[in-house]
Amino acid sequence: MAIWELLSVELLTASLGLGLLGLGLLVPKGQKRGLGYLATLGLLGIAVLTFLLREAKGVVWEGYIIDPLGTYFKLLFLFAAVLTCISSFEYIGRLGHGEGEYYALIVLSTLGMMILASAGELITLYLGLELMTISLCILACYRRGDMKSAEAGIKYIILGALSSAILLYGLSLLYGSTGSTFIKEIGLVVASGGVTPLMVVGIIFVLGGLAFKISAVPFHMWAPDVYEGAPTPVTAFLSVASKAAGFAAFLRVFFVGLSESHPLWAELIIALTVLSVVAGNLVAIPQKNIKRLLAYSSISQAGYLLLGIVAFSALGVGAILYHSMLYVFANMGAFMVATIFYNTDGSDEIRDYAGLARRSPLLAAVMLFSLLSLAGIPPLAGFVSKFYLFMAVIDRGYIWLAILAVLMSMVSVYYYLQVVKVMYLGDPPPGKPAITVPLGVQVALACSLAVLFFFGLYPTPLTNYAFNTAAAFFTP
Repeated sequence: MAIWELLSVELLTASLGLGLLGLGLLVPKGQKRGLGYLATLGLLGIAVLTFLLREAKGVVWEGYIIDPLGTYFKLLFLFAAVLTCISSFEYIGRLGHGEGEYYALIVLSTLGMMILASAGELITLYLGLELMTISLCILACYRRGDMKSAEAGIKYIILGALSSAILLYGLSLLYGSTGSTFIKEIGLVVASGGVTPLMVVGIIFVLGGLAFKISAVPFHMWAPDVYEGAPTPVTAFLSVASKAAGFAAFLRVFFVGLSESHPLWAELIIALTVLSVVAGNLVAIPQKNIKRLLAYSSISQAGYLLLGIVAFSALGVGAILYHSMLYVFANMGAFMVATIFYNTDGSDEIRDYAGLARRSPLLAAVMLFSLLSLAGIPPLAGFVSKFYLFMAVIDRGYIWLAILAVLMSMVSVYYYLQVVKVMYLGDPPPGKPAITVPLGVQVALACSLAVLFFFGLYPTPLTNYAFNTAAAFFTP
């Protein structure tokens, strides 16, 4: 394939982002809502093209890899971006400023994630990471005049800069110890010459920098405050797309470049997994704010996804891909409900969800099934994805880790059902009207529910796609 064909997805995404930025300056203030529809349709069109190119393979300029793994993650990012745009129509319209810039930043951060997923070279990886992070930093503080949003932006910028510096230092140490920035060449050097002390320090720094991006404990300190303060659609995008991008980088660096040093970093990954699964679930229990609860839930989900890294196998990578895709629809479903509720009542407190089942049966049902899928309850898709993650670590002999993960999943059912209890058994405040859900959001909510049930009852199409992609990743 020609270079422009291999890069068509990235080129179209960049064109869409820059086009939205330009149109945001030209379109009159009262007519900017159409930019959201344009962004959504543009991203859907790019998603269709990405799916058609799912088997494409090639290397561009030696350091940019087009392969099924990168394409799978790009589809995931695009689905998350589409759902984010749909849930933002009403929310950003109410803010009254920067609609064009908002959608442009969503698209450009998606482009950064795409670059991250296909990077076969350390500098390219870092550029993709920074494009994603800088765009998300701006989006996190988009609620102008809101103290929590300003706090979220400042914390994300400061801690994000710190983590980027740690990651960049680690990457520079890997370059210094191997003499190459190409991930595949680094793998060859490690295989032939072994691991040097300088390389060990580099691996630790790189691991810490990427652990921040996926909000794994103890690098999670930014997540609860940023999730609470950022605009709710941005929080949803942060929780699913940026996390998946971090795992894409994990797979590229540790499974390709540092696979021969697996015994060295495996124990560190196991420690991150245990801490994330346990702390994420236990600290979620006392939370009274829905966004903070979902933030700690997101931290625990990072721990479950790390099980696939621990497994260090095609089964583990396939389980990561499968769980990540379904996590998009489950988490976005919950956050879309939170966004609509905030637009109506102006609150993110769980107690204010009392009687939601009577005010909007659709919103309550989507929240219920999204949370149950996150908990891994059959027949929803989250059960199947967690089953594969648990099987992957059991297959590697880590039975105790699978048992711990199952026990923590049972804990998650408790705090998820606390939200369900308020929605279905609580009484709505007197005088509270029924909640009107826009037609476009109804369609998005229905699609999220359909995905969770369809792949829970009939997972074969997605499991085949995910595990075939994982097998291709392990095939030279």
